[in-house]
Amino acid sequence: MTGKLLSVILILSGLLAGAAMYYLQVYGFYQSVDARPGQDVVLLPLGRETPQAIQYSAFEAIDADSSPIRYRACFETTLRADELAQLYTLSETQDPRNAPGWFDCFDAAALGAALKDGSATAFMGQKNIEFGVDRIVAITNDGRGFVWHELNNCGKKAYDGTVVGEVCPERPETH
Repeated sequence: MTGKLLSVILILSGLLAGAAMYYLQVYGFYQSVDARPGQDVVLLPLGRETPQAIQYSAFEAIDADSSPIRYRACFETTLRADELAQLYTLSETQDPRNAPGWFDCFDAAALGAALKDGSATAFMGQKNIEFGVDRIVAITNDGRGFVWHELNNCGKKAYDGTVVGEVCPERPETH
């Protein structure tokens, strides 16, 4: 009888731990981001270091304090991607990060396909928004826009343990 009881306790605690882990990964740490006009959607002008805000509407975003790469946003714009490409820095990133399934406006697979077939263009939004993390902004030909954070070369090196080198900004001290 004791063996059966211990087995049931182990199975139930495993199921409970699995359910808690799933909830925390998919729902628990995310919060909605309030729109900050003039700050939410920015692009990096060619040859410049300071990003510029662009015109947008219908802004939705989520973020989590647990990781700098959990930010996702969707918006609409009347600006055309081909015109923006003449003024702003393009991004080589063609694979957007997945968003939680409940954040309906951000479909990473569809956006990735649009980036690959040319019906969307990815721009550098802001370099090192946090150490080793860049903000990427993609705009489709029909005026839908998407934002996510991506590790840059410094971030990839810093998080895999490789020596960062002199070309990266100074890493902030954590306490």
